[in-house]
Amino acid sequence: MQTVAHILNNKANQDIYTISPDATVLEALTLMADKGIGALVVTQDSKVVGIISERDYARKVALMERSSYSTLVSDIMTHAVLTVTPQHSTKHCMKLMTDKHLRHLPVVDNDKLTGLVSIGDLVKNVMAEQQSLIDQLQNYISG
Repeated sequence: MQTVAHILNNKANQDIYTISPDATVLEALTLMADKGIGALVVTQDSKVVGIISERDYARKVALMERSSYSTLVSDIMTHAVLTVTPQHSTKHCMKLMTDKHLRHLPVVDNDKLTGLVSIGDLVKNVMAEQQSLIDQLQNYISG
């Protein structure tokens, strides 16, 4: 099984998008739409303090009839953020995401945000590993 570092190194887009907890939800949604992403890591003084996703918006703003213009990111973000390190295995991440119903995991190394792993990143990795195994087995059988 590969590590988070391997996944981050192989990502086409390694940009990490963050937002302040003092930003409005509208600012967060605009950034997510502009970048074509589903979540932002919330940072303050370079430390991870939360994560905000489209799901947070749907459940905590739209359904609650709040205004995205005046609601702050800190009001709806997930405060208890689960993180992984570059050394964690992809298996560990898959289990964590499955058990906790997560779609994104911030990657932190020595208290510094170094990346973000999505469920899509992990699925692509598993598919690549399976294809590699299939190719190896076909070569073995072919002689």
